[in-house]
Amino acid sequence: MPDVSAIVVTLNSATWIERCLESLRGTGAEVIVVDHGSTDETLELVQKTCPDARIVQQENLGFGAGNNTGMRVASGRYFLLLNADAWLREDALERLVAFADEHPEAAVVGPRLLNPDGTLQRSVRGYPSPWRIATEYFFLRKLAPRSRALNAFYGAGFDHESVREAEFLGGACLLVRREAVDSIGGFDEDFFLMSEEVDWCYRFRQAGWKVLFYPGAEAFHVLTSSVNPAQFQLLVRGHLRFLRKHHGLRTAERARRVMLWALRMRGLLFPGERGRAYRDAARWLGSGKTAALLESSE
Repeated sequence: MPDVSAIVVTLNSATWIERCLESLRGTGAEVIVVDHGSTDETLELVQKTCPDARIVQQENLGFGAGNNTGMRVASGRYFLLLNADAWLREDALERLVAFADEHPEAAVVGPRLLNPDGTLQRSVRGYPSPWRIATEYFFLRKLAPRSRALNAFYGAGFDHESVREAEFLGGACLLVRREAVDSIGGFDEDFFLMSEEVDWCYRFRQAGWKVLFYPGAEAFHVLTSSVNPAQFQLLVRGHLRFLRKHHGLRTAERARRVMLWALRMRGLLFPGERGRAYRDAARWLGSGKTAALLESSE
């Protein structure tokens, strides 16, 4: 049985998939690619770059669902969930496994993420709440970048230089213990895209497991600076779904109102595609209360 099964979910991922899979070469990891209907050269590049990869093709039921499929067919004692637009730095997987073996209390271990140019990509995060959403969506955190109260949504200004227990970690590259997944289950597939890792890490921690950030291993991740209107609405929806699930409808409704007024403001301030993303999300948030909005998307 391999130590690690690497799972990569793809959908028209030809731009980066070669680099992703090349970073797994020589690691000894079992490689599983779950494809959600790519129409570009993704599958041809997978077969060329990693001929031994197991390819599973299925309908696109969401990012979490794709990873769940990969984990169901995987045989490793750890799952490496790696975005198709992410790749490991040399020895990163070996370092992650060694660290996880030394910390059996950890369900999830995440490396330090870097942008392709080598600069830090902040990945330590805090759970959403109405207050934390307000600090982000109304730009309050920029008033006091070092303040813990105004920056808890973003790991309270953590420098990403030391081991830290996190509420959750950005999901571009995560090493996950099979035993922990067996104990609480996989991703909640109601989160189609965005916030699925937030919910998962919350459930791990509620069950007594830890989520650990480990800067001794590094991975690169392509994070676009543009705001995609469709994906931004999924992000907003994910906040509401998480809050309703774990804190009740009343808390989720407070968060809806906070985001509605903040995004109306942002829609006036920002031009172009970014402003359109905010205005579209505000219109959606203003079209009904939380229960109705989430029911219409289920």
